Amino acid sequence: MDGFVLLGYATPTTTRSSSSKNVSLIFVNDVQLLLIVGAGIAVAAVARKRNIEPGMIIVVLAAAASFIPGMPRLELDSEFILAVVVPPLLYSATRGMSVSAFGANLRAIVTLGVLLVLLTAGVLGLVAAWLLPAIGAGAFVLGSVLAPPDTITTVSHGDEIGLPKRVTSILTGESLVNDATALTLFSIAIGVVGGEHASWGHGALELLRNATVGIAIGGAFAVATLWIRKRLGNPTLETSLVLLVPFTAFLVAETVHASGILAVVAAAFLISINLTLDPKHQYPGAYRTRLQEQAFWPVLDFVLETFVFAYIGLQLKFVLDDLAHSAQPGLARTLIAAGVLLVVAIVFRLVAVYLLFGRWTLRNRMVKRRADRDAAFRDAIERRQQRRGRRGGGQPLDPPTPKETLLVGWIGMRGIITLAAAGSTPVWVPGRDAILAIALLVTLGTLLMQGTTIGWLTRRLSFDLTAERAHEDELRQRGHQIVAEAARQPATDPDASFENQRLAVGKAVSERRLTEEVARALIEDLDLRQAATHTMPPIGAGPRPNFPGKFSA
Repeated sequence: MDGFVLLGYATPTTTRSSSSKNVSLIFVNDVQLLLIVGAGIAVAAVARKRNIEPGMIIVVLAAAASFIPGMPRLELDSEFILAVVVPPLLYSATRGMSVSAFGANLRAIVTLGVLLVLLTAGVLGLVAAWLLPAIGAGAFVLGSVLAPPDTITTVSHGDEIGLPKRVTSILTGESLVNDATALTLFSIAIGVVGGEHASWGHGALELLRNATVGIAIGGAFAVATLWIRKRLGNPTLETSLVLLVPFTAFLVAETVHASGILAVVAAAFLISINLTLDPKHQYPGAYRTRLQEQAFWPVLDFVLETFVFAYIGLQLKFVLDDLAHSAQPGLARTLIAAGVLLVVAIVFRLVAVYLLFGRWTLRNRMVKRRADRDAAFRDAIERRQQRRGRRGGGQPLDPPTPKETLLVGWIGMRGIITLAAAGSTPVWVPGRDAILAIALLVTLGTLLMQGTTIGWLTRRLSFDLTAERAHEDELRQRGHQIVAEAARQPATDPDASFENQRLAVGKAVSERRLTEEVARALIEDLDLRQAATHTMPPIGAGPRPNFPGKFSA
């Protein structure tokens, strides 16, 4: 990484002509980046009015734009996307995850996010090795790149599509866990290709070590951030601190050869849940920071996602040209491999989800039959459930229904993580151009085949959400009652009253009278109302209050 300037490479030179060439390259790259973001805003505006996923349109248009005569190639360091783009995207996605929903669906999430990703990476790696023998161990790098589905964007529109809450919770949790699993596997595969690991068995041990150390590092960063944040007393500084967390947690973990992705996910989980709902981490003025972050993260997400989708799309023409001029694996063979891997990725996920959830269903039936015959076994199960309840855990959920299983199996589009990992593949990996091309084509294929049919499939399955929605309405009404009762309690000033209301909401969550989703919505409403009480009066209406942090940062 010699002379990395802004978003382009500037290799140190001693001649004036080569220096001018490098400056021109940097300028072209930066202009392209600005045009990418500007075009992404326009595309997203049109796409969302027509209920189309903007990322899909952006990557298609960028791929088409790469064939414009004279279009320069945007060149970035292979580690730039993975180290700079992915951490904040994962942190932002984790912020809104319900810890209780994650715990309730832990078995399904781990099954899909760990076991299925490992199986998918292995199967796709073997198929790629068979189709493209010329890329050697690079086939398993490709398998890890193609393994993780990206469902965050889909489930963010779950209510509009009509997804059941349980499907949304499973897919959200899976997307976070499978990103960490696949990217850790990707790092191990890169190490194997580079000769860092003696065997895949050693790589499996590394996976366990990476996960454990990564989670520990993420937890340490969360504790430090929570301690520092309440002592800053300034929304700008607090938001800046939190923005640093995904990058620093990722880089520190990667420096000690641990999972930077798991470090980011663990830190985001602990910080978001504690700052929002834990009374021990509430402090005066925190509402201003929460409102600022609520507006900040979606903007950052949009800019980064637009950049990655467009960046990979703009590589298509150049990658195909490179393949056309290479003897191995060659353009035709790569395109055939992309088509086969697309079909295998879709079919394997459907079959594997049915088999994994079906095994769960079969085991539950066997346990129930044994409990009906064996009183001692039945008593042991009841005692275990009672202990779980005393520890604060709910009753174990049944396996997803056949309808839910079909929907989970079909929602397997590849997206931002697949594109980011492909773009961050080092140039010395065998078949890197083929990996980039196949990742792009498989992502496009899944977005077009699966992404455009989810709404239709959900409607055809005709989920009855009446009871689910009635329960949500009941929880919302209960939440409003809790807030109203807390508001009637005596307080020294309006700010103290709002704090009492938030504490009451957090207590209700800990007592399992409210879900985290309802509690977050209530706290956001309280934050907005509290901010409204501090709105500046019109000019001439009196002295303006002094807002700490508005201009002091």
